[in-house]
Amino acid sequence: MNTPDTSISRADFGRVRVFFGKRSGKYPDGNQVLIQGSDTRAAFDTPIVANHIGPEFDATEIVLMGHAHEDHMAGLHRLPHAQVHVHQGDVQAARSWAGMCAALGMPEQNPLSGQLLKAFQKDFFYAPRPDAQAYDDGAVWDLGQARVRAFHMPGHTAGHTVLLEEQEGVAFIGDIDLTGFGPYYGDASSSLSSFRHSLARLPDIPARVWVTSHHRGIYTDRQAFLRDLASFASKIDERDAKLLDWIRESPKTIAEMTGIGLLYPVGANVPWVVAAETRTMEQHLGELTAAGQVAADEEQRYHYRA
Repeated sequence: MNTPDTSISRADFGRVRVFFGKRSGKYPDGNQVLIQGSDTRAAFDTPIVANHIGPEFDATEIVLMGHAHEDHMAGLHRLPHAQVHVHQGDVQAARSWAGMCAALGMPEQNPLSGQLLKAFQKDFFYAPRPDAQAYDDGAVWDLGQARVRAFHMPGHTAGHTVLLEEQEGVAFIGDIDLTGFGPYYGDASSSLSSFRHSLARLPDIPARVWVTSHHRGIYTDRQAFLRDLASFASKIDERDAKLLDWIRESPKTIAEMTGIGLLYPVGANVPWVVAAETRTMEQHLGELTAAGQVAADEEQRYHYRA
């Protein structure tokens, strides 16, 4: 029996309940959304805090995943009999470790893959769900006096999706998390251009409440939500500017610009720093090259073009 932790903060919106992870769901934890439909109990993702909610979480019958990353799968091991639904863009990442590795851009044969698997198992109770079912953009789940609609918002991952409980107007916006870090699109399945498009579309979702996976928590004031969304989106342009400044100083390769502070502080002890920053720079430099602001020479050293 999962004994509930009564210290967990929560907020209720009709049949929608939000349980806050540590520090408002700051990574590695997250914020848990539960829907108590009259027919079916549903969860949006399953962060670490899910392991401490108790019977209210353990009674979940269907898990609707906004996307498939380790920190969003940390409670799935508690729900072996629940249906798990994942957008088709992420479903392979949910079904197997090989699929997760492919989405992250880390070959399963890479020695780091084994280390990462052990870390995910230890820290996130990671276990793949080969039974995961794929859904598409616009999918609807009728839970009984509560209804959820999927809005595919890729960029963070190929299948990243906003889940809207329509009766209360509560949108779970996942890892469009509005944090100071800014958008993350450093996986193999990520897309900077898709993220830009998703950020532009997000305000059009007919929501009255916005719930982030991490850190920010709940917004009930639309103007505050739009303000923080604009600040979050501006990080993309800041990264463009940082890259241009480095290249303007002297021509550089991507390898020479990795680890000097584009995403993570210098010396950050995160095993995926090189892969994430490389993938991020490749996308930014692709756009800057297409715009004629930089050009690569035969040694793949990028030069500033005034």
